[in-house]
Amino acid sequence: MAKVIGPGSLIADVTGFAPHLPAAGETAKGTTLRFGPGGKGSNQMTAAHRAGADVKMISCRGNDFLGMMMHDFYVREGMSEEYIRADDSFETGSALIEVSETNAQNRIIVILAANEKVGREAVFAAEKEFSDADAVLAQFETTPEAVLAAKELAKKYHKPFILNPAPCIPMPDGLYDGIDYLTPNETEAELLTGVKVETEEDCRLASEKLFALGVRNVIITLGSRGAYFRNPEKELFIPAVTSVKAIDTTGAGDAFNGGFAAAVAEGLPVEDALKFATCAAAISVTRLGTGPSMPQREEILALLKEEFGLTL
Repeated sequence: MAKVIGPGSLIADVTGFAPHLPAAGETAKGTTLRFGPGGKGSNQMTAAHRAGADVKMISCRGNDFLGMMMHDFYVREGMSEEYIRADDSFETGSALIEVSETNAQNRIIVILAANEKVGREAVFAAEKEFSDADAVLAQFETTPEAVLAAKELAKKYHKPFILNPAPCIPMPDGLYDGIDYLTPNETEAELLTGVKVETEEDCRLASEKLFALGVRNVIITLGSRGAYFRNPEKELFIPAVTSVKAIDTTGAGDAFNGGFAAAVAEGLPVEDALKFATCAAAISVTRLGTGPSMPQREEILALLKEEFGLTL
């Protein structure tokens, strides 16, 4: 079984659904409130796990009721907590999410809390797992030190390093140099490069700027328009799956990244890996929530065959 490892966030989602998102100063009448497991790191690792990979996430949570909710989810999923530190003195990370029932768009406030305790030492405590991993996956919901440490160990053991630069925050100079796959969405690509990504030519210009930072392969996720891939030798555009009805887009990017990491870990060609990830994201938006919305491998394979004529 392919193996994915990396530092990542554990965040309990508190999600409110309403017919429309309130404007500043407005109180909007909602319809449903849900508590659920989330965090970009946890969501992406859940997606990779359900897509068929063995996952090891390096993280931290409190022993509060939100932390126990995360623990219970991992037990049900059969996912390892070996490198997830639980501490009575920490508050579990949380996210306040608003979702429009009209167009499935969302707004999110993330409170990192215990995730800010995930640093270099925690990553190196799991070094043995990097030596036989097949891919390393990271995001920006822990600390810069954790991301740099994961990149360092990926390089040491010659493993592909996938970085989802979300949420987009200032990071140390040189972080992007040598990254195997960088996966920003349009907004993050603009923040990183200064290029407003609206057209295919914008994608090219943004990717050129990311190559100049040392990134080897650029993937810009474009929501309902699909995903753009480029490296110095190849350019691809993978269309979005349009046969599904979106009801909650909150976890779509995480489904894409986790699915892509699992596919890369399996050794799939990049075009097939992108199509696999696209199908994972498409299924996730048809369900409420983030972690629980991640699709199972058999669902991804069925959609992959239906949409792209690809059988794995």
